[in-house]
Amino acid sequence: MSESIPPADGQAVTLKRLFSRSTSVTIDIDALPESIWAVLTDADGFKSWNSTIVDLTGKIAPGGRLRLRSTLVPERTFKLRVKEFQPPTRLSWGDAMGTRIFTLTPNSASGTRFTMSETIGGPIFPLFARMIPPFDESFNQFARDLKAAAEENV
Repeated sequence: MSESIPPADGQAVTLKRLFSRSTSVTIDIDALPESIWAVLTDADGFKSWNSTIVDLTGKIAPGGRLRLRSTLVPERTFKLRVKEFQPPTRLSWGDAMGTRIFTLTPNSASGTRFTMSETIGGPIFPLFARMIPPFDESFNQFARDLKAAAEENV
């Protein structure tokens, strides 16, 4: 499988390696990057549009700290740090095991191509890789939810 960005069809693609796993999804959204950025960086409003999130607290800002619970593993709280904050084009957050990157690029249809990717892994990844659920459907749903929320605000 190629490591290029998947087509903008809202279907996640996963690349598995011995020491890591990368999942990404790309979708075109009929809204400007600034409008999508406003939705994507409003931690207090995340649960109102994102059906893959059980809870998100903290601040999505440079150096911000987040506590996130997802529908994939609702009993676990992920303690994350905002690693990149470049309005309105690039945001990333993560922990020692992985980083999720959000990229917003104007597209030819006067909208935005949204890409979300996450790579998790490390030297001991093979020991617990089978215990980590696949992200594909969660990524697909996240992209659909963000598209609906951003286009509703246009």
